[in-house]
Amino acid sequence: MSQPPERRKLVLRIDDDFTDIELLLKGLASAPRLEILRYLGSHTVSVGEIAEALDMPASTAALHITQLEKAGLIKTDFQPASRGVKKVCVRVYDEVVIALPSSERTREEYSDISMPIGSYVDAEVVPMCGLASATGIIGVMDDPETFFDPARIEAQLLWFRQGYVEYRFPNRLPTGAILESIQVSMEICSEAPLHNHDWRSDVTMWMNGIEIGTWTSPGDFGGERGFITPTWWEEWNSQYGLLKVWKVTDDGTYVDGVRVSSVSLDDLALEKERYIRLRLGVKADAPNVGGLNIFGRGFGNYPQDILMRLRYRSKEGGISHEGKLKEAPLQVK
Repeated sequence: MSQPPERRKLVLRIDDDFTDIELLLKGLASAPRLEILRYLGSHTVSVGEIAEALDMPASTAALHITQLEKAGLIKTDFQPASRGVKKVCVRVYDEVVIALPSSERTREEYSDISMPIGSYVDAEVVPMCGLASATGIIGVMDDPETFFDPARIEAQLLWFRQGYVEYRFPNRLPTGAILESIQVSMEICSEAPLHNHDWRSDVTMWMNGIEIGTWTSPGDFGGERGFITPTWWEEWNSQYGLLKVWKVTDDGTYVDGVRVSSVSLDDLALEKERYIRLRLGVKADAPNVGGLNIFGRGFGNYPQDILMRLRYRSKEGGISHEGKLKEAPLQVK
C-alpha cells in the first residue's frame, strides 16, 4: 500500500479553555482507538481497510471511527468506489499536548475559517489553466474566461501557468483582542504539462495587497493517484500537492517555520479592513514560472479547503470564545 508524502508534525494544544476536552479524552481512552490512530499515521484508507488491517469486525471499527471523528482526532470523507461510495479516514494530528491550568489572566484563542478553493473573488490567469469539480471539468480547458463561470464555486482543483486568484476572508478578530498570528494552510504544487516531479515554481502570497513571501514548489506530482482524487481524473495528470502553512507574526512571515520575509502583522493594517484579502499566484517575472495547482477537499491527499486561523490573546472573561478547534490543523511544530 502506498504511503502519504512526508509532512510536518501537526500538533493539537489543549488548555483549560478547550471546550471539547471530554470528547477528546474519551476518544483517546481506548486501546483499539489508539491502534487505529497509530495505523492512520502512515495510511489514508477506508473503514473496511482499517478493520481488515487491524483484524477487527467492520462494525466495531466503524464505531471507533465515529468516536474518533467526534473527538476531532480524525476526518472522514466519502469517495467513489467500484460499488457506491466508501468512507475514507485521515488522522488529523500527530501529537496532542495538554497544558494544565495556570494563573495567567490572559488566554490564547483561535478563530478558524475554511474557504472553498472556488470561492475566489478575482482572478487573472494564463494558460495552461482550468477548473475541475469532484465529477468533471468545469467550463473549457485553457480558457481564462472559465475562471469567471458561476460553476467555479464547485471547483475542487484549479490550475494555471501564471497569474493569481484572490479570496476575501472575514476578519473575525474580536474587538479588543490582541492578534498574535495569522496562519494559512492549503495543499498546492507546481503546474507542469501532465505532471513532472522536477518542475520548480515560485508561489507567492499576498495579504491585504502586501507581498508577504514566496515558497518554491519542487514539482507537480502525478503518476500515482492522490488519496482523495476522484477516479475519473487520469493518473498522468496532477494528483496531489504538499500541505503548506504560511504564518505572519509580529516579527515576520514564515512558511513551515522558515522565515521568508520581514512582513509583520503591523504591516497588514488589519484594523482598517472588514475582511482579509488573500492572493495566491505566480509572478510573470519570477525566477521559476512553473504554474500552480490548488487542491480542495475533494482532490489530492488532504481533505481540506484553504484554511485561515487567527490566533489572538484576550483578557479572561472579556471576550467570547470563538476558537474551537474544528478544522484541519494549522499549528506546526
